[in-house]
Amino acid sequence: MTSDLAHSAARGVFFTLAAQIAKLVLQLLSVVILARLLTPHDYGLLAIVLVVVGIGEIFRDFGLTTASIQAPVLTTGQRDNLFWINSAIGVVLTGVMFLLAWPIEAVVDEPEIVGMVHWLSLLFLLNGLATQHRANLARELKFKALAAIDITAAAVALAVAVVAALAGAEYWALVLQQLASGIVVLVGCVIAGRWLPRWYSRADSVRQLINFGWNIVATNLLVYAGSQIDTILVGLKFGTTPLGLYNRAYQLVMTPLSQVRSPTKNVALPVLARVQEDPPRFNNYLTSAQLMLGYGLGIPLILVTALADPIVRIMLGPKWLDAIPIVALFAVAGLLTTLAFVGYWVYLSRGLGRQLFLYTIVTTTIKITCIVVGSFYGVLGVAVGFTIAPAISWPLSLFWLSRITPMPTARLYAGAGRILAVCAWTCAAAWGVSLLVAPWGTWAMLVAGVAAGLAAAASALVIPIYRRDARNLTAFARLMVKRRPRT
Repeated sequence: MTSDLAHSAARGVFFTLAAQIAKLVLQLLSVVILARLLTPHDYGLLAIVLVVVGIGEIFRDFGLTTASIQAPVLTTGQRDNLFWINSAIGVVLTGVMFLLAWPIEAVVDEPEIVGMVHWLSLLFLLNGLATQHRANLARELKFKALAAIDITAAAVALAVAVVAALAGAEYWALVLQQLASGIVVLVGCVIAGRWLPRWYSRADSVRQLINFGWNIVATNLLVYAGSQIDTILVGLKFGTTPLGLYNRAYQLVMTPLSQVRSPTKNVALPVLARVQEDPPRFNNYLTSAQLMLGYGLGIPLILVTALADPIVRIMLGPKWLDAIPIVALFAVAGLLTTLAFVGYWVYLSRGLGRQLFLYTIVTTTIKITCIVVGSFYGVLGVAVGFTIAPAISWPLSLFWLSRITPMPTARLYAGAGRILAVCAWTCAAAWGVSLLVAPWGTWAMLVAGVAAGLAAAASALVIPIYRRDARNLTAFARLMVKRRPRT
């Protein structure tokens, strides 16, 4: 059983990361192509609409995805009931969003917003229908199917957006990209799950699941408020063009990071939930996960910080150069939030919904304060505040968890320290070499900087403890690609 679970976890990570890497490539292609076909104003409009869509998505899910995955036992009737609840919420939110189009237009004074809101309101309906189909695939550890769905949706959506942009659709290309992705995900989940829900039945109570979900909703609303305060401030104080610059920098760094990092929850949650009564195994899984995320994502992120100048010039083009320092800061913020990400898994796997909500109040307050103070110094000040916030809240997260549940706190702090040290050395090497070869051009800066940074990271292996980390990660990687023996 232990071997089977470890193998399922490793294979789940393999398929999830493979899908997210493919989506990352597609996301970068989207940035490169669409940034040259569309304008910062177009992206600013979409950013405004997606703020409202994001709030609605929290209510549409209602925490029931996590509740159904985390539940030790989920009957067929409960699963059917959750489907109808999510679908009904989706229908209601579609109507509410449609009616909000005119008040939103009045606030932002952008007439194009009305049509965008009307069409993007359909996302609630599509996602509401797909929610429990997707959760069921995750619960059954069908990560390969989920990976195929995500890759297909991203590829189709990008193709639709590029064709529309080339046809002169302007911001409508971005609207069509969102809708195409939602349609493909729904169809793919229904086909892969091979499950058609029965009608709602009161005989199968979902009260406990809804109570757990409500705590997740409250938490996610706080997190979302903190994550969108920068977008709102930039849009209201500085206008759609600066918002477009800020949003593109965010999309270049934080969106791909989220695409790679967030879906690992679908693997970690069912696995950690199963071993939570076995503290040594739980602690080993958790510390290994932090190292995997920290090294695997931290080193690429810090290379983005060091090489933000050539990356922006190559990926976005000359009209986006003001985004260079913002991209660099976002990459540092991404590294810090990645170190704290495993704590989120602990709250969910152990059913600590209320404690997560209370902790999130504190961290959201920290983030909003940092961003609001930063906004007095312009768009760059907002990005600085965005980066300082996780530097404050990350160490607090482990301390908070250690007070309410058993945690390998010392091992997590030590692992994070090693990750930060090697990232600092990597950043210094990449940045220094890129400056030396700057006279040779942008591509020379990028290639030489990446090579120098990776060489610096590899040089850490002369230290025994880094060699031990490498052995552990290599063993896990072998487990990921190893097929389970037929029985």
